[in-house]
Amino acid sequence: MSNPLLVRQIRRGQRLRVENRTRGCPLVEELLLALDPWRRLRGLLGRPPLRAGQGMLLRPCRGVHTYFMGYPIDVLFVDSAARVVAVCGDLAPWRTSPWIPEACCVLELAAGQAAGTGTVGGDQLAFLEV
Repeated sequence: MSNPLLVRQIRRGQRLRVENRTRGCPLVEELLLALDPWRRLRGLLGRPPLRAGQGMLLRPCRGVHTYFMGYPIDVLFVDSAARVVAVCGDLAPWRTSPWIPEACCVLELAAGQAAGTGTVGGDQLAFLEV
């Protein structure tokens, strides 16, 4: 088993995948990174909907919106220990997520992927290099 990276160790240009260690299942096979202000601001705007197995990590981040998006997403709020602290499933377009002060980053997934993998608050994630 690969050693997971700490959330703060993730750097631009890395190829990463994400496992839900609590559920023993893969969560993201292709992770897009939004680690600087411009990429976080753009996020998924102007991109096609995420496919199952794709995700975007926004860091730092404690809340998101889906303004100008044409599709829903699942939003996982993750703390510095890579633990899911909140889940906002199926966030519809033109909505704002709650602000989660405990989160240090957000993992955006295709709508339904959190429920499909059984991912809930308290689950331990692992960010692994490909």
